[in-house]
Amino acid sequence: MSAMEASLPAAPTVAPAAPPAIELANAARWYGNVVAVNDVSFSLGAGVTGLLGPNGAGKTTLLHMLAGFLAPSAGTVQVLGRNPNLDPSVYRQIGLVPERESVYPFLTGFEYVRFNARLQGMRQPDAAARAAIARVGLEDAADRAIGTYSKGMRQRAKVAGALVHDPQVLLLDEPFNGMDPRQRLAMMDLLGEMANAGRTILFSSHILEEVERIGTEILVMVAGRLAASGDFRAIRALMTDRPHTITIHSSDDRKLATALIAEPAVFAVELQENALSVQTAHLSAFRVLLAGASRTAGVRLKEVLPADESLESVFDYLVRR
Repeated sequence: MSAMEASLPAAPTVAPAAPPAIELANAARWYGNVVAVNDVSFSLGAGVTGLLGPNGAGKTTLLHMLAGFLAPSAGTVQVLGRNPNLDPSVYRQIGLVPERESVYPFLTGFEYVRFNARLQGMRQPDAAARAAIARVGLEDAADRAIGTYSKGMRQRAKVAGALVHDPQVLLLDEPFNGMDPRQRLAMMDLLGEMANAGRTILFSSHILEEVERIGTEILVMVAGRLAASGDFRAIRALMTDRPHTITIHSSDDRKLATALIAEPAVFAVELQENALSVQTAHLSAFRVLLAGASRTAGVRLKEVLPADESLESVFDYLVRR
């Protein structure tokens, strides 16, 4: 070895990238002639990912394939490098919160969570159950029958049962249903803590704000297909910058129409019977300019209604892009 070679610094060691915890490749699931999931591919690592889509989009079917309940009709589904439908050993590292009721009303909250701990082979099921119940804030109701719980409390009991064995992958189907705002925030904080600890969390919702609050990534499903995926800011931009139709009732619709038609954010104005219909591609900018235009024109706004703000219309727009 020459003196020059001896003096060269050693090449830095690059740690190999961690394999994805969840990986789907062209996954599909159909029931006879009904296609529930169609050619879906994505991979997820640690963090919180929101699975967003209208009811009937295929979110539950997708989660059930990841949990091992359903085999894909085509393509592949892997969790932690294993096929969950064929390798039951991966169940020890998966927690599932189904949308449907899955709690026994005659059991207390503690008994239900301990039952799950025992199913997972925990060495100290009582201690594990108490710890899980504390994590979801159900200590005061732990010894009450689940049949006496509110919807939000039952949801938290289901979450406690799913995380009692500290799974690496947590799958949640509409987990915030029935929770009040305080309970939602507490649950969101818990999921964020688990993600920061290296867990992979995938939860479904049809409410964008829920996904946006804790999900760093979003998967958007429509009619069984993956319509969009990526950072939630990019998905939000796609949803908010699409064409919008606004119906306005004012003290002088004709005068307001004259003021609005000159605005760059407005590309169509139509006078209707007792109303004004306005089309804009930039909803946030339009909200600001509408207030100014009405004030300048001396027109009083009575009602401003978005005519096409259903989630279905938003998702349909994403699919057509």
